[in-house]
Amino acid sequence: MSAETEEKHKTIFLVEDNKADIRLIQEALKDSSLPHRVVTVRDGMDAMAYLRQEGEYAEAPRPDLILLDLNLPKKDGREVLAEIKADPKLKRIPVVVLTTSHNEDDIFHSYDLHVNCYITKSRNLSQLFKIVKGIEEFWLETATLPLE
Repeated sequence: MSAETEEKHKTIFLVEDNKADIRLIQEALKDSSLPHRVVTVRDGMDAMAYLRQEGEYAEAPRPDLILLDLNLPKKDGREVLAEIKADPKLKRIPVVVLTTSHNEDDIFHSYDLHVNCYITKSRNLSQLFKIVKGIEEFWLETATLPLE
């Protein structure tokens, strides 16, 4: 891929430990008209290493959007969200919490940490696809985002 083509692609950073959910979200994004790539990590430690471009992620592209599950191994999504929003280099990247939790404390705490949006995953396949497409359309096509 040339540098020019590379720039046009949006990077969606999916932080999710459930293999089935990863597959479903990737499938929901597959037919997008927007050139994109989905980068996935399965725990909070790898999420922060990726975002800070550490170790094996030294050349990782900066994501245009982060889809973050709350219940992650090694470092949970709440900690990841707090670190992202406290980091001057990362805090402007939109973070959408996409989780199974309906817990009111999780919702309040996420917004206290400055999440951009909190969405509860649907177990209904067509509804989940609709949610993911809506996230993509709003955050990557409609919203105006800062470049860095």
